[in-house]
Amino acid sequence: MRKRILILSLLALSATYTLVSCSNDDDFGTEVVQKSTLTVSFKGDNIKTYKLLEIEAVELNTGAKTTNTVQDANAYSLELPKGSYKITINGTVITNANEELKIGGTTSLDITTSTANISIPLFIKQFSEDFIIEEVFYSQIKTPEDKKYNTSKYFKITNNTDKVLYADQLVIGQSEFISNDDDKFPTPYHPNEALAVKAVMVLPGNGTDYPVQPGDFIVIADNAINHKTNASTAFDLTNADFEFPSTNPKLASVDNPAVPNAKVIFTTLTFNMFLMHSAGVESYVVARFPQGETSTTFLEKYKYDYQYTDQAGNIKKRSVYEIPNTWILDGLNNGAKGSFYNLLLGTSIDAGWTGIGSGFNSEDRMGKSVRRQILGQTENGKNIYKDTNNSTIDFLRDSEPSLKDGIVH
Repeated sequence: MRKRILILSLLALSATYTLVSCSNDDDFGTEVVQKSTLTVSFKGDNIKTYKLLEIEAVELNTGAKTTNTVQDANAYSLELPKGSYKITINGTVITNANEELKIGGTTSLDITTSTANISIPLFIKQFSEDFIIEEVFYSQIKTPEDKKYNTSKYFKITNNTDKVLYADQLVIGQSEFISNDDDKFPTPYHPNEALAVKAVMVLPGNGTDYPVQPGDFIVIADNAINHKTNASTAFDLTNADFEFPSTNPKLASVDNPAVPNAKVIFTTLTFNMFLMHSAGVESYVVARFPQGETSTTFLEKYKYDYQYTDQAGNIKKRSVYEIPNTWILDGLNNGAKGSFYNLLLGTSIDAGWTGIGSGFNSEDRMGKSVRRQILGQTENGKNIYKDTNNSTIDFLRDSEPSLKDGIVH
C-alpha cells in the first residue's frame, strides 16, 4: 500500500514538474512584438496642398502590409513593428497654380528604435498617353552683323509617358490656314473634324527602329548641321534625330548623311519643302497613321477641296489635304499679338494659342521659341510637362530656345 502511494506521489510530482516546465517554456518562447512610431513627412516642388495620400508600408521579411490614408497634411505618424520596410506613397496634390496632379514616391528603411522619422520626396505621375510637342523654334535668328538667319528651325517632340514609345512613321503637319487671316473664310471648313494642311512630313522607320525612352525627346531639324559656322548666334543641330533639308537651291541646304531624313509627302510649295512661317502664325500637329493607313493611302483618300472669296470678290478654289483629328496626338496653335483671329485646330486638340514677340514680324520675336511648361520631375530626373490641350496655359511665350547650346539629352 505504501509502495503504491509512493508511486502515485512520484507520478503526481512528475506531472507537476512537466506542467511547470511547459509553462516555463511557453513564457520563455513568447515573442514580444516591439513597436515603433514612424513619422513620415512629404516633400515636393510647387505643392500647395497634399490633398489625399495613401501610405503603404511593407515589412520585407514577413510581407506584412500596413496601409494608411492621409488627407490635407504634409506629415503622418503610424505605429509599426520594428523591421525592414519599403514605404510607398501615392495620391493627389494641389499645386501652387491650383492644379490637381497625381504624385508618387518610395523609399526603404530599417526601423530599430522606438521612434523614427523619414522624409519622402514626391514626384509627378501625370503622364500623357503619347508624344507631345515640347518646343517649336520657327523664328529667325539675328546675326552679329544684324542680318536675319532664316534656318536652324526645329521641332522637339517628347515622350511624356512612363513607357517606351517609337518615333517610327510619326506624322508632322503644318496648317494650310494662318491665324492672322481675317478675310479668308473657306467652305467647307471643319476644324473639329480635321486639320487642313499645306505640308506633311513623315519620319522613317518600320515600327520599332526609333525607340524613345520615357521623358526623352527627338529633334526634327530643318537642317542637321552646325549652324554656328554660318552665324555664331545660330544653333548646332548636328545631333538632331531627323532632318528635313530643303530642295530649294537658293537656301543652300546641306544634307547631313548621318541623320535620317523625314520624307515630305505633300507640300504646296514649288520645291519639296517644309518651310515654317517665321512670324509664328501657323498651327502644327504630331500624328500617327492608324492601322491600315499609310503615306500612300493618305494621299489617295484625304484630299481637302475648298473655296473662298478673295478681297476682290473672286471665288478661289484650292486643293490640299487634311489630317483627321482622330489621328492627332498633340497640336499647337500659334499666333501674333494684335492680329490673332482664328484657332486653326479643333478645341479638343488645342483650346488656346501661344506665340513669340509683340506683333507680326516684330523684331523682338527673333531668336525666341515656344516651350511647354514643366510640371515637375520623375524619380530619374526627367521632366514631366504640362498638357491640358490649351497652349495658352501649357506653353511659355518668348522662351529661350532649349537647343541654343546644342542638343543634350
